[in-house]
Amino acid sequence: MVDQRHEGMRIGGDVVFTDATIPVHYPYTDEVVGTVPAGQPEHAARAFEIAARYTPKLTRHERSEILRRAAELIGEKREELAKWLTLELGICHQHSIYETKRAQDVFQFAAAEALKDDGEVFSCDLTHNGKARKIYTMREPVRAISAITPFNHPLNMVSHKIAPSIATNNCMVCKPTELTPLTALALADILYEAGLPPEMFQVVTGWPGDIGDEMVTNDHIDVITFTGGVPVGKLIAQKAGYKRQALELGGNDPLIVCNDLYEDDLHRAAALAVAGATGNSGQRCTAIKRILVQESVADRFVPFVVEQAKAIHFGDPRDPETQLGCVIHADAAKLFEDRLLAAAKMGANILYHPERVGALLPPIVVDHVPHDCELVMEETFGPIIPIVRVPDDDAEVMRISNSTAFGLSSGVCTNDLHRAIAYINGLNVGTCNIWEQPGYRIEMSPFGGIKDSGNGVKEGVIEAMKFFTNVKTYSLPWPT
Repeated sequence: MVDQRHEGMRIGGDVVFTDATIPVHYPYTDEVVGTVPAGQPEHAARAFEIAARYTPKLTRHERSEILRRAAELIGEKREELAKWLTLELGICHQHSIYETKRAQDVFQFAAAEALKDDGEVFSCDLTHNGKARKIYTMREPVRAISAITPFNHPLNMVSHKIAPSIATNNCMVCKPTELTPLTALALADILYEAGLPPEMFQVVTGWPGDIGDEMVTNDHIDVITFTGGVPVGKLIAQKAGYKRQALELGGNDPLIVCNDLYEDDLHRAAALAVAGATGNSGQRCTAIKRILVQESVADRFVPFVVEQAKAIHFGDPRDPETQLGCVIHADAAKLFEDRLLAAAKMGANILYHPERVGALLPPIVVDHVPHDCELVMEETFGPIIPIVRVPDDDAEVMRISNSTAFGLSSGVCTNDLHRAIAYINGLNVGTCNIWEQPGYRIEMSPFGGIKDSGNGVKEGVIEAMKFFTNVKTYSLPWPT
């Protein structure tokens, strides 16, 4: 049993409670570990009004120092943050520690980028129509940003929204999911401790049916940044209308294992496959959700995958030795297991399947998965490791890989540079990593997908800073 946290919203420097609350559950035991307010539209409306009326005056140096200090505080509070990440999300302690380190990277990169001048200069005397002038650009904050964040990265995903917002002198109102809201509130307090004016980051909580529309339609909103599922993302796009939107939605990322690999390479590919499918309990939009292995190497590859999966210690997420914890709740675990069993009825061969207990879904290896079954056509958000055997024909492999509604990330294991380039050019995705997990990136590099994976707007610190600003152009006489 743990001490429960009963948190309030963070609105304009105040901690705001409501009579009605939302329980937060520890997925491993389903016990309630905390509560947050069941906020109403008026709470979000108040936060957006505060954000729109406040004009940040922080210099680049001040913004950078706040971001740098936030990174330091995350490091200092690492164990406490990891504890609550595990309690509200159910991922193992090791994965929670890793998330705190990623969040530190976000703030450190944003601190560096805040110091860079983002303007450009254009000379005007370049053609016979030219004049003795220079054109300059500068980036100005958009003011009020609505951030709606998912359950699977309660710290890092919120960091990816707020750090670029601070770096560009914006004000943000964040609604974390009701499933994992406690970490976002802890991050708000860290930012206030680092010196951020509370008007620049406010956190509201509530049931989506109560508060969701206000997070999208409020007249003060200039930009909406959303990370989450496809149906909600498309609903936001319909309701938001003319408002600028960054929609980072689902993924169905393949790891493609080519037939030019030898024994050591296949072992290495299997390690990538299992780590990529089970990291964060498989609850990443960029997790490996399909392993497309070419027929002529499949029989040699599959035993390595089983070996890697069996080596994973899964169980109590709070045990420091545990390498794989829970998914978000038992209903999700059952849905994914049902998809697995449906694939088996279509001919898939389950090779390793320890017992599921509630939300604790073990690493499950399944071979000969039909590439058109729900298990691998939909986004299965758990640590299932599905192996799809594909022909020794790269064009056909690309066709199969591109056949889902998603287009986020991909990984390809090949030692042939020409084949690697062909896959980079032929896969309809936002990212293609050679000899790496599909989700590999640094927190500064561009990230985002196409098709049902998003509206093509990239995240990552630099791209988000661009998205959170408006370009103003001005010119001056400049005698040559």
